[in-house]
Amino acid sequence: MDYASDGLQARALCTHNRYEAIILDVGLPGASGLDVCRWLRTEARLATPVIMLTARDLETDVLAGFEAGADDYLKKPFSLKELAARLAALLRRGGVAGAERAVADLRLDVATHTVHRAGVRRPVTPSGLRLLDLLMRSSPAVVTRDQMIELLWGDAPPSSDAALRAHVHLLRQAVDAPGLPRLLHTVHGVGYRLAEEPDAA
Repeated sequence: MDYASDGLQARALCTHNRYEAIILDVGLPGASGLDVCRWLRTEARLATPVIMLTARDLETDVLAGFEAGADDYLKKPFSLKELAARLAALLRRGGVAGAERAVADLRLDVATHTVHRAGVRRPVTPSGLRLLDLLMRSSPAVVTRDQMIELLWGDAPPSSDAALRAHVHLLRQAVDAPGLPRLLHTVHGVGYRLAEEPDAA
């Protein structure tokens, strides 16, 4: 286990070492946790699970963390027991497994963790990939919110549904690009479904 006192040191450690999981504080000096997470996903191209720690829990703050590529979001103050449970849940779930998934013109290449819609590659976060894999395997059936929460957090779910809403929002931006028919449908009071046909709910 390594410790970095600032964001630049965190980037250096991640350049030279491989970790099972990374815990990032949003308020790191030098380069913020958000900046480090963004760098991990876009430049270092690492899919290592990331938990973001912050004193802020507005939905916009949660969304910013997930947009940067975080897998989970823990608000201060928190117990070490909760942090350990969240870490264990992330490590148990790992990545997606299988071959290629397809719904309409949406393709998920499980081996390379890449997503294409109408032939164009779409950026999807690591947690978004796990949700998309579940939705595509279940299509056209509904995936409940409880199933999604279990997939992402196991028996240590966040205290509000803001985190799940943020993940779904980002996934919808990737899957339902402007000008394309909607595939990700909300089934109110139940969950979500991925299908060509209009949402019947």
